[in-house]
Amino acid sequence: MHPVHLAVDARDGAARAAIATTAHGSYRTPCFMPVGTRGAVKYLSAADYEALGAQIVLGNTYHLMLRPGAETVAALGGLARFAGWRGLTLTDSGGFQVFSLDPKVDDEGVTFRSTYDGSLHRFTPEIAVHTQQLLGADIQMVLDVCPPLPSAPEVVRRAVERTSAWAERARLAHDRPDQALFGIVQGGIDEQLRATSARHTAALGFDGYGIGGLSVGETRAEMLPALAAAVEHLPDDRPRYLMGVGDPASLVEAVALGVDQFDCVLQTRLGRHGTALTGAGKLHVKNAAHARSDDPLDPSCSCQVCARHSRGYIRHLFQVGEPTASRLVSLHNIAWTVSLMEAMGAAIRARTFDDLRRSVLDVWS
Repeated sequence: MHPVHLAVDARDGAARAAIATTAHGSYRTPCFMPVGTRGAVKYLSAADYEALGAQIVLGNTYHLMLRPGAETVAALGGLARFAGWRGLTLTDSGGFQVFSLDPKVDDEGVTFRSTYDGSLHRFTPEIAVHTQQLLGADIQMVLDVCPPLPSAPEVVRRAVERTSAWAERARLAHDRPDQALFGIVQGGIDEQLRATSARHTAALGFDGYGIGGLSVGETRAEMLPALAAAVEHLPDDRPRYLMGVGDPASLVEAVALGVDQFDCVLQTRLGRHGTALTGAGKLHVKNAAHARSDDPLDPSCSCQVCARHSRGYIRHLFQVGEPTASRLVSLHNIAWTVSLMEAMGAAIRARTFDDLRRSVLDVWS
């Protein structure tokens, strides 16, 4: 059996609710995964993730291999134990971070400098697999080529070719049976390239499939047809993961197309700067209008922050530079997003997903 088995228990159109089972536990989809880049979600602890209802937390291979080093994480029991987290973990390959550093790319791999000390490093599909096997996440991602958008057609085509070739090498290199390996589909916003990449990646028989290289500068109207073209050619019995996407409108549109799981730094990035996600849209809690407000960030939210703290108090914390402010809004934003995913699952089971989708888009599109 594959390390990830997907059992779909309800469908509403292409949207689906499922249980995905890994070697070390299960998770329900649709699923939002908070991003713990260096082994922690900013301002949060593993106890917080549990309280928020998170099921999977991401780690970033690029950052963790540089500090503290994959061998150190392995020596301390692997990423989950290292972080004191009892849930599931996923590591990205580090490709997105590497390609944002203007690296030197060739057919064999990529050469880049450390963001910490400028030292030179080399990544190949095999090194990415080996590094992530040391990190020990429940799911690891293959090394892919992630071109910026817009890019010239030949740049996107070359990225697809290299991503496909590297996926084959990663598949051969991966030999840790208790760890799932997900392939990645590339292709920019070119629907034909997306379909070609999806078909080739699916033919390799991965445990699940990431869809990368979207939400990197294109509009949502450009993203969705490319996403649909990829999903159409991915197997129904494996998880589909739209990488790096977390705004509410894109989440609900992607679930409508049959995507199962997501990650994004948006929730905590907004939280650090005083913007809360709410059922009425973005709330900028630093605004003077909230100085004497006794309302919670979102009256319809049941998270611990909304149950306990007022907008006026949280605005005060931002005004005086108290880091607790960023923590509180980050906690709320993740809790709110996890609740949105649970609402989507419930709507799929009740076959009312399109009503929920429309209500989200009315606010967020």
